[in-house]
Amino acid sequence: MRSVHWLIQLCCPIAKSHVRASHFEGLITTIVGYVLLAITLIVCHGLAALVRFQRSRRLLGVCYIVVKVSLLVVVEIGVFPLICGWWLDICSLEMFDASLKDRELSFESAPGTTMFLHWLVGMVYVFYFASFILLLREVLRPGVLWFLRNLNDPDFNPVQEMIHLPIYRHLRRFILSVVVFGSIVLLMLWLPIRIIKHIFPSFLPYNVMLYSDAPVSELSLELLLLQVVLPALLEQGHTRQWLKGLVRAWTVTAGYLLDLHSYLLGDQEDNENNGNQQANNNNQQARNNAIPVVGEGLHAAHQAILQQGGPVGFQPYHRPIKFPLRIVLLILFMCVTLLLASLVCLTLPVFTGRWLMSFWTGSAKIHELYTAACGLYVCWLSIRAITVLLAWMPQGRRVILLKVQEWTLMILKTLIVAVLLAGVIPLLLGLLFELVIVAPLRVPLDQTPLFYPWQDWALGVLHAKIIAAITLMGPQWWLKTVIEQVYANGIRNIDLHFIIRKLAAPVIAVLLLSLCIPYVIAVGIVPLLGVTMEMQNLVQRRIYPFLLMVVVLMGILFFQIRQFKRLYEHIKNDKYLVGQRLVNYERKAGKPSTTTHSSSVQE
Repeated sequence: MRSVHWLIQLCCPIAKSHVRASHFEGLITTIVGYVLLAITLIVCHGLAALVRFQRSRRLLGVCYIVVKVSLLVVVEIGVFPLICGWWLDICSLEMFDASLKDRELSFESAPGTTMFLHWLVGMVYVFYFASFILLLREVLRPGVLWFLRNLNDPDFNPVQEMIHLPIYRHLRRFILSVVVFGSIVLLMLWLPIRIIKHIFPSFLPYNVMLYSDAPVSELSLELLLLQVVLPALLEQGHTRQWLKGLVRAWTVTAGYLLDLHSYLLGDQEDNENNGNQQANNNNQQARNNAIPVVGEGLHAAHQAILQQGGPVGFQPYHRPIKFPLRIVLLILFMCVTLLLASLVCLTLPVFTGRWLMSFWTGSAKIHELYTAACGLYVCWLSIRAITVLLAWMPQGRRVILLKVQEWTLMILKTLIVAVLLAGVIPLLLGLLFELVIVAPLRVPLDQTPLFYPWQDWALGVLHAKIIAAITLMGPQWWLKTVIEQVYANGIRNIDLHFIIRKLAAPVIAVLLLSLCIPYVIAVGIVPLLGVTMEMQNLVQRRIYPFLLMVVVLMGILFFQIRQFKRLYEHIKNDKYLVGQRLVNYERKAGKPSTTTHSSSVQE
């Protein structure tokens, strides 16, 4: 990487100031450096071929392949998600009552953070788009999505394609991927926003105003949405099955309306009775394989992560009359469906969440993340309840009443557990993090720190999730055993007494002691020592990080003592043990006394 930066600075000294002024010095320098390296290696490779330096030619060829693959990785994993993130932000400006000037000021104030957030949003967008493509492959006939690379094919190797395909093919795929993803953003974000503003003028913009004294709020809320809300909904098996059922129902409807059922879902009976049609479709398959692949951008790489055994290959189909016109109508029908689905997703959860939050907060404005999350969960629970009732209806009224009673008790237990584990513990954890890390770093001693429970709870949820994941990956101890037992029981077999006694009560007690003991020392004991007000203020503001440092140092000290004990035992055992027996232990000396005592007992 240093050689790349050195090369661009050596070859382009005039453009150096312009690159710095664009705030993209690292990215532009890296890309241009790779390009210059590739061009230099190509020229040197040609010269080596002319003078017949075979070894130098092979070495230059290997270096060119490495530079080419590195450049493609930087473009597809770094540049492409960044473009998607910025395009999403630009198309959603009206939804948040923002302008390009606001984004420019935000970028100038914190370019690194802005670029990272846009890259993260673009990466998540591409990831979930890839998930939806995998779902489509499970429903549609093999061969419908010929323009998207099927990574379930065992013969596909992305690194090999990067090496063998020329640069212009990769450039064409990149441009086509940008066009496809950008068009989808326009269809499902920009156009629905315009329609919503025309039909419901007072619904937008979303309230995303953050407190100026809480700089971590935006990052915490976005991470809460990406790491808690969306995975909690999308990882549910029922949600995936519902989405798959909706896609299948839409496909069946579109197939019968446009006479494309065989093309979309396949028709084995017609294929068996019509051999000529099968031959024609096989020829069509050969032509399809020769068509350039569209959309092999970063979403193809993410499909490799989510492989779940979809259909592979090609299945013949019946080709109706006026087939191109029907395909055009199918695309229009798909666009209208995506537009309507986007309108519902942008309005229904937020409207439901606002209505429910109004009973609690009144007319106060709340961040739309909380209203959207609340609305999503309520919609999910409503759909789940409807599906469960429809499944219970054939069993009779008595069974339904028993099931309702059982589920009501289970829901009450779940609510109690949710209040403790998802409400109290994250709030205390976020407040402790605010006192230990955020407030000492950002608030001077002559100012009073302000605490916002919503933001502290959001941070606490993220920290609780991280701590739970680290605990489950760590060694065996009581907290890991309890969490594993709670996961094993699940919601249906939830044990309220066990959770409160073994998990909630100890964790809440530790957090409360961590919050209260430093406060009692700083407010109750230090003033009795007769110190000045400045010293009292200093103790109150710095006691939490000081005690954290003391706890960390004590933990490191005990860990080192334990390690030294283990090392001592290991050295002692290596020196004095032979197998599992001590060298200086006289085993034969004890045998006569033992045998004499046993013989006397027998007599």
